[in-house]
Amino acid sequence: MALKIVRRLMPDWGTTYGPPGDGPFPAVMVLHGSEGAFSGWSHRNAVLLAAHGFLAFPFGYSKGGNAWNAGSIAEVPLDRTVEALKALRDFAPVAGKVGLYGVSRGGEHALLVASLMARDRIAGAPDAVAAHSPADVVCGAFDSRYWRDAGDPGWQAWDPGQRAWTWRGSSDGLLPTTPIAVEEIDCPLFLSHGTADRVWSVEMTRRLEARLKRCGKEAEVHYYEGQDHIPGSAGENEHHEHLVAFLDRTLS
Repeated sequence: MALKIVRRLMPDWGTTYGPPGDGPFPAVMVLHGSEGAFSGWSHRNAVLLAAHGFLAFPFGYSKGGNAWNAGSIAEVPLDRTVEALKALRDFAPVAGKVGLYGVSRGGEHALLVASLMARDRIAGAPDAVAAHSPADVVCGAFDSRYWRDAGDPGWQAWDPGQRAWTWRGSSDGLLPTTPIAVEEIDCPLFLSHGTADRVWSVEMTRRLEARLKRCGKEAEVHYYEGQDHIPGSAGENEHHEHLVAFLDRTLS
């Protein structure tokens, strides 16, 4: 039986997942959350997108970590994400259009990169952005050691003032609680959130939606009634149906 999803190595960056054949295919960069690059969630999401005709690249940006430890999101250079986006756009099997899709901290990451590229007029900005359960403000650095049991000798108290991101060598413009400038984004935008999210409140996406409307912009927004930060089976099916339709419409 012929494979319906194949891996292709993007030199110097990592593996991608996509349909067989020469393409070209619309592409999506998938950004993980605080679970880190090694957990497999972003690869699983990339495979799901590949099954629907996209070439998907799970970009691992967390620092350190391994299959048992998520590592950290601390002082992560967003400029490198811009470089990865360019590499994906230039990858031979890619049709030209490239989207960004992130979940949780990955959603925050996607919104930040898109807004900063638009603000600074950097060429090669994403052609579409999708964020599920994003924050509406810059959040503090994350280190998996904060989430060990309190009796673990490696446990540390969380300091929300530590900085998660840098841009052009500095984190000064990305201090925790700084609103993410979604108003700057001028490509199609997809936002979604479970109404029972116990990690990032659904009010964060409601505020993003309201700010966009105040400046005369619209996003495609979906609220999944009763769904938590990680949706259940029915909620995830609904989410993927909307997400795939959005990406197909905006990247094809």
